[in-house]
Amino acid sequence: MSFDEIIDRSGSHCVKWDMMEAIYGVPAGEGIAMWVADMDFRPPDCVGAALGRMLDHGIFGYYGDDRSYREAIAWWMQQRHGWTVEPEWIFTTAGLVNGTATCLEAFTQPGDRIVLFTPVYHAFARVIASAGREVVECEMINRGGRYELDFDAWEAQMTGAETMLILCSPHNPGGRVWTRAELGAVASFAKRHDLLIVSDEIHHDLVYPGATHIPMALIPGIADRLVMMTAPSKTFNIAGAHTGQVIIADPALREAFAKRMAGLGMSPNSFGLITTQAAYSPEGAAWVDELIPYLDANRRLVDEALNSIPGVTSMEMEATYLAWVDFSGTGMNREEFTARVEKGARIAANHGATFGKGGEAFLRFNFATPRSVVEQAMERMRAAFADLQ
Repeated sequence: MSFDEIIDRSGSHCVKWDMMEAIYGVPAGEGIAMWVADMDFRPPDCVGAALGRMLDHGIFGYYGDDRSYREAIAWWMQQRHGWTVEPEWIFTTAGLVNGTATCLEAFTQPGDRIVLFTPVYHAFARVIASAGREVVECEMINRGGRYELDFDAWEAQMTGAETMLILCSPHNPGGRVWTRAELGAVASFAKRHDLLIVSDEIHHDLVYPGATHIPMALIPGIADRLVMMTAPSKTFNIAGAHTGQVIIADPALREAFAKRMAGLGMSPNSFGLITTQAAYSPEGAAWVDELIPYLDANRRLVDEALNSIPGVTSMEMEATYLAWVDFSGTGMNREEFTARVEKGARIAANHGATFGKGGEAFLRFNFATPRSVVEQAMERMRAAFADLQ
C-alpha cells in the first residue's frame, strides 16, 4: 500500500471534495479539502477483496447469520485493545451519529439535559438539539495547549436534570488520549450525578506512539451506566458504509436499546457488515500498523509548519488525524483568520465554533492525505500568513 498515491476523488459524490466549494467557497479546481474526517487513502486490500467477492456473486440480498461479523469485532477489541466483548453485546447502527441518536431515544426523554465536554465533535450537539434535549456545554481547560477536564467548574453547572454524558475518547478535535485517572474521574462524575455514559471511541485505533488508549469499559464499577460505541469507519476509511457498533454489557441497558432499535425498524446493510468483518482481521491490523507511522509523519509536518507561524498553535496530538489549530495569538478575529485560510491558502478546514464553547479561535485540519498534498497545504498556510513572519 502506497499512502503517497494521489487519488482524484472529485466527481465521485465525495462530500469532502465535491462539496468544498459550495460550503466553504474554496474553488474546487485548486482548493485543498482538509475538513470532513475521512482519509484520501484506499482501504486495505482485504476490504476491496471482500467487496469484490460480493460483486462476483452478483446477488445483494438480506444479510443473515452474522456470527462471523460479531466474532471479528470481538477479536479486534481483544487483540488491539485488551477488551473482552461478548458477541451478544453488539448492536449495529448506521454509523455512530445514528448510534448517538438511538441512545438518546432509548435512554433519555425530551427536555433532559445532556452533558458534553466542549469543544467536541459537532454532530453530538446537533442530534441532541434535534431530539428535543438540551445541550450542557462543560468547557474544558486549555492548559498550555492541552485539554484538561474541569470537574470543579462543572459541578456548578449540574441541576439534577442531566441524564446522559457523551464522552469522546480519544478526543475529537483536541487529539487527547484520556488517561486511566481521567477516565476514572469521568466515571466518578457520572456516578455523582446519575448520568449514563455514552463513550464514542471511534478514533481508538488512531493513536500515536507514546500514548495508549484505554476503553472506558475497562474502568471498573460503571457497567450498569455505560454504552460503548466503536466503528471501523475512521480506522479503515470506510465511512460510506455507515456501519458502527453500539456495545452494551449490562443486560437492562441492552434490553432497552434493543427495544428502541426494534421500534425504529433498524437493521444493518450487508456491505457494512462484510467490510467490517474483512477489516477486523490480521490483514487489516497489518495495514493499520503501516498507516500510523505515515499519519504520524504528516502530523509532525503539520505541527512544525503551523507552529512556525507567529501566533498560530497546533495543539499537540496523541490521536486522530485531525489537527486542532489555535489562531488566537495572531490577534485576528475569526472572520479574518478564516478568510486567510479559505481565500488566501485555498484550504477548506472545519470552523472551530461549530465544536462548541472553547472552539471559537480554532480551525480543524484533516491531514489524512498524501504527504505531497500536506506539504502543499502547509506552504500555502505559510504564504497566507507571511506578513506575520
